[in-house]
Amino acid sequence: MHDRPPLFTPARKREARRTAAAALALCTALLAAGCGSSQDTAQNAKATASQAAGFPVTIDNCGVKTTFDKPPSRVVTIHQHPAELMLSLGLKDRMAGTAFPDSAVLPELAKDYASIPELAKKEPSFETVLDKEPDLVYGGYGSAFDEKEGRSRKAFQDAGIHTHLNREYCGKKRVTMDDTYEEIRTIGMIFGVSDRADRLVSDLKARVDKAAKTVADDPDVPVFVYDSGDKTAFTAGGKSLGTELIQLAGGRNVFADLDDVFGDVSWEQVVERKPEVIAIYDYAGAGSIEQKKEFLLAQPALKDLPAIKNKRFVVLPLTATLVGVRSAYAVEDLARGIHPKSFG
Repeated sequence: MHDRPPLFTPARKREARRTAAAALALCTALLAAGCGSSQDTAQNAKATASQAAGFPVTIDNCGVKTTFDKPPSRVVTIHQHPAELMLSLGLKDRMAGTAFPDSAVLPELAKDYASIPELAKKEPSFETVLDKEPDLVYGGYGSAFDEKEGRSRKAFQDAGIHTHLNREYCGKKRVTMDDTYEEIRTIGMIFGVSDRADRLVSDLKARVDKAAKTVADDPDVPVFVYDSGDKTAFTAGGKSLGTELIQLAGGRNVFADLDDVFGDVSWEQVVERKPEVIAIYDYAGAGSIEQKKEFLLAQPALKDLPAIKNKRFVVLPLTATLVGVRSAYAVEDLARGIHPKSFG
């Protein structure tokens, strides 16, 4: 987090006076065209000065320092979870385009999301992004700023466009719910809506706490995360946010000892760890949920697993396991799947 600078330094007072004077001059010049009253002008000048309060803001994001002199007004989001985060902060009017939808959008955000131009089904080209004339590009995965594809952060910087990358891809190799809350607060600072960010964090924490308390007295249930794979299983390791989500939901990731965010494990290892529930990650391009279930149920080596015998599956959109607003929802979804009796 960064401390806010004083709101009313002498320089800022002078800036506010200049803003008011400029607005008054403009109003006088355009009076014949229907400019508002002097009271309206004063209110507009006050609003402009208020908007600038707290700026400039400097953010150190994945080793890239960016100073925002004012809140961004035209943003392109690459990947779904940054878009959902912005919409949850009431920033639809700042969004010039989205790209790369991963899964169904949260129902309460679906209408707003659909109203924003979709630039591409995957990552858009550098030129496509430039066509929207953004002042900020907000990427969800590291691939948003793929240098080989000409979308490096430096390329955008050279074009006069700020960038921000989801903190999950800053190379810490450990992701927690605290990262989610800090990402929301950081975006709140960038857009001058820290009050909204604080409220959103409080709401999400309350959602998580409610689900966690519901299953607090239940025994931990061993859970295997199946992302994809046939010869081997691609699963969530101990450094993934998924591991913490499972723990909060009253479960235990059977591969929490895997020292990575994701990794491949053998089916023999899966059998040895006897999961009682299988959490299936759902996202575009990795096969449907039904295909994944059919594959798991058809494997002779897995037939004696408690999760397979009882067909206990919990489906999670991949976006719900990333640093974004969906992770708080995932705790309740997981808890209901792991401990259904506790939810009536």
